Amino acid sequence: MSTTAELLKGAAELFPGEVVTSAHVRHLDLPGGAGRFALITLDNGLDHTKPTTFGPQSLANLSAAIDQVEKEAAAGEIAGAGITGKPFIFAVGADLKGVELLTRHEDALAIGKGGHDVFKRLASLAVPTFAYYNGAAMGGGVEVGLHCTYRTVSASVPAFSLPEVFLGLIPGWGGCTLLPNLIGADRAVTVVIENSLNQNRQLKGMQVHELGIADALFDAADFLEQSLQWTAAVLRGEIAVARPEVDRGEAWDRAVERGRSLADGKVHGAAPAAYRALDIIAAAKNGDLRQGFDAEDQALADLIMGGEVRSGIYAFNLVQKRGKRPAGAPDKALARPVSKVGVVGAGLMASQLALLFARRLEVPVVLTDIDQERIDKGVGYVHGEIDKLLLKGRVNPDKANRLKGLVSGHLDKATAFGDADFVIEAVFEEMGVKQQVFAELEAVVRPDAILATNTSSLSVTEMAAKLEHPERVVGFHFFNPVAVLPLLEIVRGEDTDDASLATAFAVARKLKKTAVLVKDAPAFVVNRILTRFMGEIQNVIDEGTPIPVAEKAVEPLGLPMSPLVLLELVGPAIGLHVSETLHAAFPDRFTVSENLAAVVKAGKRGFFVYDSGVPELDPEVAALLRQGDTVLTEEQVRARVLDAVAQEIGVMLDEGVVAEAQDIDLCLITGAGWPFHLGGITPYLDREGVSERVNGKPFLAPGVASVPA
Repeated sequence: MSTTAELLKGAAELFPGEVVTSAHVRHLDLPGGAGRFALITLDNGLDHTKPTTFGPQSLANLSAAIDQVEKEAAAGEIAGAGITGKPFIFAVGADLKGVELLTRHEDALAIGKGGHDVFKRLASLAVPTFAYYNGAAMGGGVEVGLHCTYRTVSASVPAFSLPEVFLGLIPGWGGCTLLPNLIGADRAVTVVIENSLNQNRQLKGMQVHELGIADALFDAADFLEQSLQWTAAVLRGEIAVARPEVDRGEAWDRAVERGRSLADGKVHGAAPAAYRALDIIAAAKNGDLRQGFDAEDQALADLIMGGEVRSGIYAFNLVQKRGKRPAGAPDKALARPVSKVGVVGAGLMASQLALLFARRLEVPVVLTDIDQERIDKGVGYVHGEIDKLLLKGRVNPDKANRLKGLVSGHLDKATAFGDADFVIEAVFEEMGVKQQVFAELEAVVRPDAILATNTSSLSVTEMAAKLEHPERVVGFHFFNPVAVLPLLEIVRGEDTDDASLATAFAVARKLKKTAVLVKDAPAFVVNRILTRFMGEIQNVIDEGTPIPVAEKAVEPLGLPMSPLVLLELVGPAIGLHVSETLHAAFPDRFTVSENLAAVVKAGKRGFFVYDSGVPELDPEVAALLRQGDTVLTEEQVRARVLDAVAQEIGVMLDEGVVAEAQDIDLCLITGAGWPFHLGGITPYLDREGVSERVNGKPFLAPGVASVPA
C-alpha cells in the first residue's frame, strides 16, 4: 500500500461522516484528430446546492482515478487528461467538518500531505493536463487546477477564491506556492490575502482569466465543448499558451510587504494565518515547489491545531447554517404575502430601504415624508442608484426601467399606504415621533398590514402600546450601509403575534438578509454590545488614558476599525443617543461621557481629522476634552473592555435577549464586521479566559470553536 493511500485511509477513519466525492473517468476522442482524452469529473451525487468537497475518502477516489489515467498515459493510450466538476460546481475545497474533528498535529499533517500527494500527480503525468473550471471553485478546488498544465474558466463562474486566510487557515494544497509562481507575487497576494481579508471577496470568471490563473475564457452555454476544442488545438500545436514571465526581483518583495501591510491593517497581528501564508509566498520566490509544499503542510497542521481556525469554521457555520435557519422563528406557513411596501420617511436610510425592497421583492414601494421636496429627493436617490447599477452592468435596461417604475412617492399616507401589506418607518429616533407615525398609519392601512420599525434602540412594545392592534408591530432593524451589512435584527414586542413575526422573517429571506430573532430589550444586540464596548473605551479616556493608548489596546481583537473611527462612522450624535438610552435602562453599567456630549454639542463629526491621510486627533476636539489623571496601560484597558463586554453578554443571555450565545456571535459577525477568525466574540472571550473570570463559566460548550484538547 502506498504512503498516500495509508495517509488517506487513516484520515478517513477519523471522519466517518464525510460527504464523499466520486471521481469518474470517461474517455472521448478530441476533435481534429488530437487524440484520445481522459476526463475526470468530480461529483458528490447531490444537487448544486451541496457543493463538492475534498475529504479523505474523496481524495482517495481522485487518487484512484489518477492511477487509471497515469497507466493510460504511460502506455501512450491518451494524449491528455482533464478534470472538471458537476453542473455549476467545480469543487469548493476541503471538507471543513473533517477539519473540526482533528485533534492531533500528526493527523492534521496527514491531511496536508495527503492532498499534496494526490494533486501533485496531475503535474507529473506523462501527458499534459487540463483543469476546466466550469463553476464555483474555492480552496482545494482552485488548487487542484493549479497543479494542471493548463486551465480554462467559464465566464459564468460566480465565485472563485482561496478563502483559507479568512477562516484562519492557509491555502495548503499548493495555493501559496503555485499561484505566485504562475501569476506573480503581487496578484497572488491579492487573491490569497487581500480578497480573503475583505470578507472573502470572490472573483468572477472573467477576473480569473484576466489575472492569468486561467489560460482561456469561454461562455457557459457550451463551456466544456469549447474547452475541449481549445484543448485539441493546444495538443495539435495550433495554440501556444503564452504566460508573462514572473518578476522574481524587488517586485516580489514589495508584493509580500504589501501583503503584510494589508494583514496589519485588518488583523493587527492578532491572527497568524495571513502571516504564515505570506512567509510561504516570500519563500516561493526561489521557485522550489517541494520546499513550498512542505512549508504548506507544516503551516496547515499548525493552524488546524490553533484556536483561530476553530473560530473561523464556527463563524462560517453560523453564517451558512444558523443564519439560514433562525432560532425561534415561527412556522413559515403563517407568513402573509407582501405585494406592496410602504416606507415612512425619504431620508438616506429610508431611501436605501426603498431600493432594497424594490430590488429584492420586485413589488411597488411608496415613500412618504413631510413635504414633496423630501419625497422627490428620496425617490430621486433610488432612481439614481438604479442608474448606477445599470452603468455597472448589474441590471439590464429593461430591469432598470422596471425597478424605477416600482418606486414612487406620495405626500398623503392614506393614498400611499391604503393597500400596502408591509409598512416600515425610518423617521427620527424619538419615541413620541414614532408613536405618532404609527397612530397615523393604523388609521389608514388595512387591518392585516404589518407595521415595522427600523429603530436602533427604542422599545418596540412601547412604540405599539397606544395602538388598537399592537400585535402587528415588529422591529425590523437594519444596519448601515443597508446594501452591504447582512444582519437584520427582528424584534418581537410583547404583543407581536406569530403571523406578523413569520411575515417579517419571510420578507427578510426575500431581502437576502441574515435574520436573528431578538427580544424587545434596549438597543437589542449589536448596538448594546458595541455601546458597552465603546463606553468602556470612552471611560478610560475620560479618566485620563491617552486616546492612542486606548485605541491601540483593542488592536489584538483584529477589528475592522478602531473604536473612535467606528464612532465616527456611526455618528457621535447617534452614539450619544444610544448611550443615553442604555444609561436610562441600566445606569449601573452604561455611562454617558461628558466628553462625547461636548463633541456632539460642538457639532463635530468625529474625534479625528485626516489632513495627512491618517487619523489624527482634531485640535478642536482636543481642546474640548476634560480628562482625569488615571492612566492605564494597553493591557489594563483591554482587560477592562473585555470584562465589560463579557459581563454584558452574560446579562443579555440571562435576560433571554437571544436564544443562545451563537446568536450574539452571528449578530456581531454580520452586523458589525466582527472578524471570522475570532468567531464573533464569545469564542475569543472563552479562549482568553475572560468568560470564566467574569461569569464563572464559558459561553460555549467544550470543543465548540476552541483549541482541541
